[in-house]
Amino acid sequence: MRLGRGLAWSYIIVILLVTIFPFYWILRTALSNNFAMSTDPSSLLPVHFTWGPFKRALGLATPAEAALENGSGAKIDLALALWNSIVYAGILTLCTVVFSALAAYAFARLRWRGRDLVFGILLTALMVPSVFTLLPNFVLMKDLGLLNTFGGMILPGAFFSAFNIFFLRQFMLGLSHEVEEAAIIDGAGPLRVCFRIVLPMSVAPMATLTLLQFISTWNDYFWPLLVTNDESVRPLTLALAVFKQSSPQASLDWAGLMAATLVAALPMLLLFVVFGRRLVNSIGFTGIK
Repeated sequence: MRLGRGLAWSYIIVILLVTIFPFYWILRTALSNNFAMSTDPSSLLPVHFTWGPFKRALGLATPAEAALENGSGAKIDLALALWNSIVYAGILTLCTVVFSALAAYAFARLRWRGRDLVFGILLTALMVPSVFTLLPNFVLMKDLGLLNTFGGMILPGAFFSAFNIFFLRQFMLGLSHEVEEAAIIDGAGPLRVCFRIVLPMSVAPMATLTLLQFISTWNDYFWPLLVTNDESVRPLTLALAVFKQSSPQASLDWAGLMAATLVAALPMLLLFVVFGRRLVNSIGFTGIK
C-alpha cells in the first residue's frame, strides 16, 4: 500500500467514525438507565443496560416501571404518529414526483414559445429560501380552512418543486429522440409519448427523487408545527417534541427520547442502506447529463 492510499483510507475511516458515532450514542443512551447515566455520563457502553426506554417509547411501560428508571410519565402514541408521517410523506412525495416529472417532460421534450424563458424564471425559485414562503402558505391554508388537516400540510408543496423539475429535466434532455420520433410517426400524441416512453425511461432518477423527497418530508418539522396542533394528524417529528416537552419531572427522559428517536429514524436508515448506492449513482449520472 502506497502512502497516498494509506492516507486516503485513514481519512475515510475517520469520516465514517465521526458520521456513525452520533447514531451509536443515540443507541447507547436508548439502552441506558436514566438514574445510572447521571453517575457515568461519559461511558461508551450502555449504563445499566435495559430495554425500559424502548418500552416507554412504545407505550408498553407502566408509570411504576418508568419511575423506577427515572423515566418520563409522558406518553407518545407512536403507532399513530408513524402512520401520520407515512401518510404525510407518502402522499406529498407521490404528488411532487408525478407533477415534477410532467413539468420536466414539458421543458425537456416539448417545443413551445417561451419555454427557456419560463424555465429560467422557474430556476429563480431555487434561490428563494423556503422560510420566505411559510407565512403566505400559512395564511392561505388558514383562509381555506385546512389547518389541522393532511390537506393543509400537503397542498403547499404538492404541485411544484424547482429542484425536482431541474433534476428530471437534465436527465430527459439526454434521452434518445429516435424512439420518441418513431412513436410520433405511428400516431402517438404528447401524452402517450410521455407516459409510455419518456417516463418509463426515467424510472431511475424518479426513484432517486422519490427517496430524497420522502426523507426530506419525513424529517420536516417547522411546517407541520405551523399548521397542526391536533394529535390525529401530528407527524412523528412533532410527537417527539411533545414527548420531550411534556416530561413531568425536572430532568428530561433522555433515554426514552433517544429510544423514540431511534424508532423514528430506523425507516430512513433502512432506506439509505438499501438504496444508498442507487441514489449516489443516479445523482452523478444526472449531473453529467
